[in-house]
Amino acid sequence: EDGGAGGDEDSRGGKQLKGMSARELARYREVAGAEGELVDESSVKKMILTFEKRSYKNQELRIKFPDNPEKFMESELDLNDIIQEMHVIATMPDLYHLLVELNAVHSLLGLLSHENTDILSPVVDLLQELTDIDTLHESEDGAEVLIDALLEGQVVALLVQNMERLDEQVKEEADGIYNTLAIIENMAEFRPGMCTEAAQQGLMQWLLKRIKAKMPFDANKLYCSEILAILLQNNDNTRELLGEMDGIDVLLQQLSVRFLLFFPLLFLVSSVHYPSYFPNSPLRGIHSVSSLSCREKKMSRTSALKVLDHGMIGPEGTDNCHKFVDILGLRTIFPLFMKTPKKMRKTGVSEREHEEHVCSIIASMLRNLKSQQRSRLLSKFTENDCEKVDRLMELHFKYLEAVQQADKRIEGEKHEMVRRGEILDDSMEDEFYLRRLDAGLFVLQLICYIMVEISNSGIPQLQQRVHQILNLRGGSVKVVRHIMREYAESIGDGKSDEFKEAERKRIMDLADNF
Repeated sequence: EDGGAGGDEDSRGGKQLKGMSARELARYREVAGAEGELVDESSVKKMILTFEKRSYKNQELRIKFPDNPEKFMESELDLNDIIQEMHVIATMPDLYHLLVELNAVHSLLGLLSHENTDILSPVVDLLQELTDIDTLHESEDGAEVLIDALLEGQVVALLVQNMERLDEQVKEEADGIYNTLAIIENMAEFRPGMCTEAAQQGLMQWLLKRIKAKMPFDANKLYCSEILAILLQNNDNTRELLGEMDGIDVLLQQLSVRFLLFFPLLFLVSSVHYPSYFPNSPLRGIHSVSSLSCREKKMSRTSALKVLDHGMIGPEGTDNCHKFVDILGLRTIFPLFMKTPKKMRKTGVSEREHEEHVCSIIASMLRNLKSQQRSRLLSKFTENDCEKVDRLMELHFKYLEAVQQADKRIEGEKHEMVRRGEILDDSMEDEFYLRRLDAGLFVLQLICYIMVEISNSGIPQLQQRVHQILNLRGGSVKVVRHIMREYAESIGDGKSDEFKEAERKRIMDLADNF
């Protein structure tokens, strides 16, 4: 007997770990420690060696008795158990180097081609836990070692081969594909430079094939579009590869059925090489991307809003803002501004998320549009007796109240901490700021920005309507200016100092003239 990493009692108990979150696994680790079975470097080594032994034993029995499953079935149950137990390693990224040094990464990759798909699923689950982006950032050194080993072992090519043989009609195997895509997303987020190589290892071809497949719309198809968007983002090599594979035609054809392809298409649209990806009709791409319908399913609509928001923000989104107006996108975005759809359980999208994306898109257009297109946008606010201004002010007071309530709770906690002699360090201040954001601070800032922009537009009725409602409801110009000042201070993350200073001055000038 090789002995279990966690003892012989309840030899199948490792299955309890499957599906646990990192936090739950951490609790498991603490409980294990409390019971005298401390999970430390020594026990992790023992666990990995047990895995290696069971993996080798299973391989040996399969070779020896290829036509007699009874001879190797028990070894596969044992192998499955130890893989489940290894999930606890995902709570200790500082020990990831042991997975590499003791050859476990190589063995795990080898199991991706295992004949039994019941072994594939736990291996994929484990790799997903190990590459969880939050866990990777807990130990940069451990993460680097793990990602290096996975890429050296051609992990993407193996994962693609694995997905090719999975049957999505079987729920467990469909889940396996979703979790496989999660592994790729985690790695790409941690190391964006891998995207070109991943696309060339068969991933882009598989994604296009899956997107094109005549299958019901589901989470996997949506995830495929998101992964494709990640590959295309800021990467001319993968964009060229997509063109070589006739992938753009595939995406445009699918747009007539589903709007989930906004993700990859908008990254093409926002590229400086945009016309070369649509050689026959450069406007065709942005027109397809902007054909957002209020009648479409909410998951697709939400995906579209996220991508439009991303593609139109900042000075880089100027061209997209103009194209959006040119193909009558204003007719689409303002109905979504005027009425927030009810939350859909399946998508889990909140009112705040929806309103944030819509307000961000409108704010980006106010910032980036010039001449005729800007006039068309501003005229929308004057329609039907300025009903859109009324809606804007309704949102202003909604989020102002939510943020003020959060601020009141935070101030109470700060006073209590000072009374107890506790120090308000930077990490605590960051925590308070995150809570204000959760309450809707960023949406409030976007709304106030729209208010000061339209009030400075030179259209008297817009300025009059904003101030009229502000006064009627006991609002304050001073409060709006304070919100704008805070917004200006947070502007320009990742931008040059010159840009940040110019943008802050522009915003404060708008606020001062409000």
